[in-house]
Amino acid sequence: MRISTKGRYALRLMLDLAMNMDKQPVRVKDISVRQEISDKYLEQIISVLTKGGFVISSRGPQGGYRLAKEPKEYTVGSILRLIEGKLCPVACLETENNTCDRKEACITLPLWEKLDEAINNVVDNVTLQDLIDWNEEKKGKDE
Repeated sequence: MRISTKGRYALRLMLDLAMNMDKQPVRVKDISVRQEISDKYLEQIISVLTKGGFVISSRGPQGGYRLAKEPKEYTVGSILRLIEGKLCPVACLETENNTCDRKEACITLPLWEKLDEAINNVVDNVTLQDLIDWNEEKKGKDE
């Protein structure tokens, strides 16, 4: 499983919003500068996040974007799944019922199931707030 650039940028965008949420709504151009990501690409990503209810937009001269909820309420998994879809390491695990013709004889299926479980366990138990806290701890050690 590989997280696409779009998925990584969505996570960075959400973190930027989380870290700047005490201020007025954040403009995409400001996120673009801070994250060094094209504002056109960020517009595409933020559109998906807005439609998914993760981000709220406000129009006007003081407009921009903000998180719909607190950073502790967003898991990395929820953000990545909204952008990427399923995070399964193999196609046969993408549906509730594995319909692979070889599932009964597949020697590697238990490996893929364990990997899928491990991936989900990590991304579903790390929140935006956790990432922010880890960053603050790292900054404290670097000083």
